[in-house]
Order: sequence, then C-alpha cells, then structure tokens
Amino acid sequence: MKKLLEQIRNCKECKKHLALGPNPVVAASPQSRIIVIGQAPGRIVHNTGIPWNDKSGDNLRTWLGVEKEAFYDTGLFALMPMGFCFPGTGKSGDLPPRPECAPLWHEQLLNRMPHVKLILLIGQYAQDYYLGDRMKESLTETVRNFKTYFPKYFPLPHPSPRNNIWQAKNEWFKSEVLPALKRKTDEILHP
Repeated sequence: MKKLLEQIRNCKECKKHLALGPNPVVAASPQSRIIVIGQAPGRIVHNTGIPWNDKSGDNLRTWLGVEKEAFYDTGLFALMPMGFCFPGTGKSGDLPPRPECAPLWHEQLLNRMPHVKLILLIGQYAQDYYLGDRMKESLTETVRNFKTYFPKYFPLPHPSPRNNIWQAKNEWFKSEVLPALKRKTDEILHP
C-alpha cells in the first residue's frame, strides 16, 4: 500500500489538463473500514493537500457523526476521490474529475483494503462509476433508495454548501438518510 500511495502521489498522467498542475490527494491504509469516494479535490484541498479540508468536509463529518481525528485516521477511513487532482474551475463551479484516475488507481487501492465494510459514493460521478445501470433515474432517487445498495455502498449527494437548497427540498434526507448513515458508521467504527 505504501508504494502504491507513493505512485499515486507522484502521478503526472493528466498534467497537461490541470491548470494548477498535479497534486494528487488520497489517504488510505490496509486497515481502512469505510471508503469515502468523492469527486475531486477543490482548490483549498489542492493547496493544503488534506482531503475534505473545506466546508464540504465539515458537512460530511457532521453527516457521519465523526470528529476530524477519527475521519483522518486511515485505519478507519480511506479518502479516495474519482479524480485525485483539482481539475480546475468551470462556469458554475469546479470542473468534473479527470477520467484517468479511477480506472488507473481505484481497483489497485480497493484490492489492498480487505477490511472495508462500506463505500460511500458521494455525488453523481462516483455513483455513475460504481453503480452504473443500478442507479435510479436521478441522483435524488438513487439517494432516496440508499438501502437498495447495502451492504456495500451508501450513495449520498455532495455535502457542498451549494447543495443546501437540494437538502431543503428533500427533507427526507435529514430525517431518514442521515440517521441511517450515522448508525451504519457507528456500527462499523464501534463494533
């Protein structure tokens, strides 16, 4: 695992497509029990090199009911985005994750984490990649039917503050999904 993480952190596969240059961000260990698969690092994460080190990360930790110390313990959580580098900024937010990363690195990482009990699929890109034709007609319906994907996967919307409007429109997310997510997380972290 150590060698693989070093290879990922030194990856320059899509350098020519990255305005700020490559800075792959990943955290994992063979002992990881929950994998968080998000989109790609934002500018803050690119600058600090710390995954989920932004408002989205704060929201995600609240959703999970965990403190930073537990979240950044790779014996508990692996943090591997669909794209490991900041893809740049588009007209309405960050660009999509680079398509090279997941096929190049994900399977190798997953094969080195035998203790994983749950994979959180955060956002459309992760859900498309891992659920494929098992997804419902929209992200909203996929998240609403989260139990369909147990025990392996737990689909979630992106925890970005930009999604507060979505959460307000879908009150069932806070009343049904988040309590189930906290329970599942707690069961895995405190068996």
